[in-house]
Amino acid sequence: MKLPSIVDSHVHLWNPEELNYPWLTGMPSLNRTFLPADFSAATAHTNVEKMIFIEAGCDAAQGLEEVKWVSRMAETEPRLKGIVAHASLEKGEAVRPELAALASIPLVKGIRRLLQGERNVDFCLLPSFVTGVKLLAEFGFSFDVCIRHDQLPAVTELAHRLPQVVFILDHLGKPDVRNHHQEPWAANLKALAALPNVVCKISGLATEADHARWQPADLKFYLARAGSFFGPDRILFGSDWPVATLAADYERWIKTVADVFSPTGDSVLNRLFTTNAERIYHV
Repeated sequence: MKLPSIVDSHVHLWNPEELNYPWLTGMPSLNRTFLPADFSAATAHTNVEKMIFIEAGCDAAQGLEEVKWVSRMAETEPRLKGIVAHASLEKGEAVRPELAALASIPLVKGIRRLLQGERNVDFCLLPSFVTGVKLLAEFGFSFDVCIRHDQLPAVTELAHRLPQVVFILDHLGKPDVRNHHQEPWAANLKALAALPNVVCKISGLATEADHARWQPADLKFYLARAGSFFGPDRILFGSDWPVATLAADYERWIKTVADVFSPTGDSVLNRLFTTNAERIYHV
């Protein structure tokens, strides 16, 4: 099947010699440098024409340095069209200078403050965090949401309270694919999708399955539900490269997604792989 040109809405790059990434400790296959040249090699047989860099979990204090580092790389990597940066939104109003500094860098399109590691499932509803997320609208930033599936109800409440902010759900909310659990994930995702200010990345699902033994059929239920709940204008393709290499190479992930969505027609594929990400991230 011939796919449209691809905008990859979820790419990580890192260099442990430049910045500190505590989470890479104990992950030997990922604990090395991943640069645009590596991404080019991984996508050599695809038609990826644009990519969005997503903050890669460096020390929170280095968030601005990460953005500057990526901006320098973008000078020689024309496909790198946007950055989703880290900001410490839990600071509430006090995060404003941090957001202002990020807003001064043209490539920054949105913010991600990782939530998946928070033990408190309602962390995102703490008053200071709600205040921090609310500020994003003033700067024209979207909010990438990376959570565990048990955090979906709290994020739904957050998105309901802040209709002025565009929420981008990463990795379908990380359902428990490995154990084939469908509920309450599906019901909670449907409730989140009912909010018009939320969109969903079709990304990162293979790493939620059995890395070595997963088959496309294991993912179909989750991908199809996301497509059905959010509709053709609120889904966007992402690879989660290079984290995704734990479970799949780049071409296998594209084919898995395309096989699920191709029956919906060329118009939907064009929106999924290209135009939705261009619109949502302003690239």
